[in-house]
Amino acid sequence: MDNKKLFMNHLGQTTVHPLLLEIDYADGIYIFDKNGKRYMDMISGIAVSSLGHGHPKIKQALQKQIEKHLHVMVYGEFIQEAQLELSENLRTLLPNKLNGLYIVNSGTEANEAAIKLCKAFTGRKEIVSFTGAYHGSTNGSLSISSNEKRKKSFRPLLPNIEFIELNKLDSLKTITNKTAGVFLETIQGDAGVQIPSLEFMRALRQRCTETGSLLILDEIQCGLGRTGKNFAFEHYGIVPDILTLGKALGGGLPIGALVAPQETLATFSNNPELGHITTFGGHPLNASSAAAFCSILADEINLSEVERLGEILETTINKHPAIIASRRKGMLFAFDMESSEQVAKVVEGCLENGLILFWFLSNPNSFRVSPPLNITENQIVSAGRIIYNAIEESI
Repeated sequence: MDNKKLFMNHLGQTTVHPLLLEIDYADGIYIFDKNGKRYMDMISGIAVSSLGHGHPKIKQALQKQIEKHLHVMVYGEFIQEAQLELSENLRTLLPNKLNGLYIVNSGTEANEAAIKLCKAFTGRKEIVSFTGAYHGSTNGSLSISSNEKRKKSFRPLLPNIEFIELNKLDSLKTITNKTAGVFLETIQGDAGVQIPSLEFMRALRQRCTETGSLLILDEIQCGLGRTGKNFAFEHYGIVPDILTLGKALGGGLPIGALVAPQETLATFSNNPELGHITTFGGHPLNASSAAAFCSILADEINLSEVERLGEILETTINKHPAIIASRRKGMLFAFDMESSEQVAKVVEGCLENGLILFWFLSNPNSFRVSPPLNITENQIVSAGRIIYNAIEESI
């Protein structure tokens, strides 16, 4: 039986129409299939491989940790150097207020933990989220996500959750002194790169402060250099009460993080004790990779280049009249077309010509682009040409 049949017959599927690209290896911004064909990775595994594939410093960090030890104890009991290094390197990127780190396995677990934390810390039960939100597909994270098509089969989900509209100032009245936490992707990813206004974000921060509700910003997709800042909330001059991270943080390995003032995180140790147990959270291999990622982001990634190259690519693709609209922050893009069928043709056309794109689950008339942050100008220009030509061939 060939690998495609094994994949379809013996691995659980997420859709009935997977891309079925059979991977051999990956290096830099490129992925190579079993036939030796090279593909430019312009989605970074959905904003995960922000340094491309196989960065030498991440490989070095992993090899060093493998020689020392792997799992030794559940998270939070033993002092492990890799976790301390991650904490130190991540703190250099963050505002002083966010001085505590709770390491988990994934972005969705970070949001699950944040739901628990805001309730326990405030003693309140109600959560506010946003139309267009996507925070993960586990039970709690799905509950605060808004796409009903992806929720209805799994109801009942968590109670006491209200959804409000992004950029509607009047909707902020829904946040009251009964609200434990307000969850928002600083830039909504799955909704098609929906960008809050400066006025709205500052009003949201003020409303949460007035009501004593915790502002939880989900930067699992948009954080860590993706928008041309270390964190997307920096564009707005605000600081959240809790920050959730994942995806790119692991440098290609699975990890999630809950970032908050240390006194807030202390809730997990006393209300109740062992308030969030995670066996593999902070796994030393993943933590060492994440620590290396944060160091590379600080030392090697020119964030002004992220913005400049992002503008070059957006300008190139927008020249095609089939693009109805685009939204971009740094190197996080959404391009709107007339139909999901057109988008599918563009994705397929790019794949045939050695470039990987993808669509948005909650915005199927758009295609996403999120290349590695260390992509070169020549590579950006080449990618723009391939995407433009695929659009031309799709109409």
